Amino acid sequence: MKKKKKRPIKPKEPLALATILQWADEHYERTGDWPNCASGPIAGVFREKWSGVDKALSQGTRGLHPGGRSLAKLLAEFRGHRNRLGLPPVTEEQILQWCDEHFQRHGIWPGAKSGLVQGVKNENWRNVEYSLIAGRRGLTGGSCLTRLLYERRGVRRWSTAPTLTEEQILAWASAQFEREGRWPGTKDGSIAEVPGETWTAVDAALRDGLRGLPGGSSLPSLLSASFSVRFRRGRTRTRHCPPALTEDQILAWADDQFRQHGKWPVEDSGTVDDAPDENWSAISNALRMGLRGLPGGDSLPKLLQRRRSARNHLGLPRLSETQLLAWADHHFEQTGAWPAASSGTVLAEPSESWRAIHAALQAGARGMQGGTTLARLLAQHRGVRNRKALPPISEEQVLQWILAYRQRTGEWPTDRAGMVEECPGQTWCGVAVALKNGTRGLPGGSSLVKLRARAISCAAST
Repeated sequence: MKKKKKRPIKPKEPLALATILQWADEHYERTGDWPNCASGPIAGVFREKWSGVDKALSQGTRGLHPGGRSLAKLLAEFRGHRNRLGLPPVTEEQILQWCDEHFQRHGIWPGAKSGLVQGVKNENWRNVEYSLIAGRRGLTGGSCLTRLLYERRGVRRWSTAPTLTEEQILAWASAQFEREGRWPGTKDGSIAEVPGETWTAVDAALRDGLRGLPGGSSLPSLLSASFSVRFRRGRTRTRHCPPALTEDQILAWADDQFRQHGKWPVEDSGTVDDAPDENWSAISNALRMGLRGLPGGDSLPKLLQRRRSARNHLGLPRLSETQLLAWADHHFEQTGAWPAASSGTVLAEPSESWRAIHAALQAGARGMQGGTTLARLLAQHRGVRNRKALPPISEEQVLQWILAYRQRTGEWPTDRAGMVEECPGQTWCGVAVALKNGTRGLPGGSSLVKLRARAISCAAST
């Protein structure tokens, strides 16, 4: 039984930026939101999807040469829509200015959940917080809003509040008794000897083991045991107080986890193998908040990076183009080929991967400006051919190559004819694909056979 021949797929018509923007406007009027590459088929347009439009913009096909764009970049450029992968760079001074304006307007300092940054188009505090943490948009990384405000504006951070001792608390309580004739309670407000400190915060630290205290106590219990102060007993609630932790104990559990599973624990690693009553999420929370006798202001990734040299994706070192090009040159010397995003580990720096570097170049992380790729970087500084940003060609130019090939070999070229001698680095297969798909400035729907027929007719007419 003969197999049915598949019908050739008719090449899609060329696109224009004005047409894409018109479709986007109609999508916005209909849904109230701008389209993205995952928005599915384009309503009212046969055989068109937003993913296909985004691909054509990126590759420069269907008359959209030279490529290197995206649907998000197009909408950001012509419609002012926010492109999260192409956000403008910011500085700490600029963020501090926004914080000062927020404080003047609302009387409180902003946080990650404060919503939009008023007076700044398409900016929100959550994205500012993430950029400070991950080192995006030209920032160094490893910081956050609360840390920046603490270091540059003196705004108090509960996670970096100074450590306490029971002797210190008792000294403050004695001073208040001498001054007012009564012992402090949990609702007495600020402590006169320490601006910014409250008896409520001290009581919470005693109960939960915050700020270097062991936990399991309270302000009334401490005063009763030390000065025989009697408090009226009310209804009490028994609270489970987990045992104190040390960094050495946490590292011992982490070492055992690494030996058994071959990777370091993270917050989502679940129960600690050697301690079924412990879980890594609670341990990381205690490191961060200063619970269970730990000083606070830390995290599980930071601890493992500091004491075990484990990779912390939120604290990666900054990159530079000079460094990346040196790694790329070393890769070329070792393999004879230039690296790509899929080339795996960086040979000169095994702790890095080319995919992570490619992502940092795109998103502007780790000190990079963003908006570029590994292929574009190598094309710009090393002259490496970038197949997604090839120079435009015309049918007349291809026709001249065909006639030159015929004159040189006595045959007509096919897509298997190898390199085009008149254009170093160009192959006849690439020319055939561009003629068919309409890439590199060609209209599409053509082929080497059709141009050969055109060349024959031109030769016959002459």
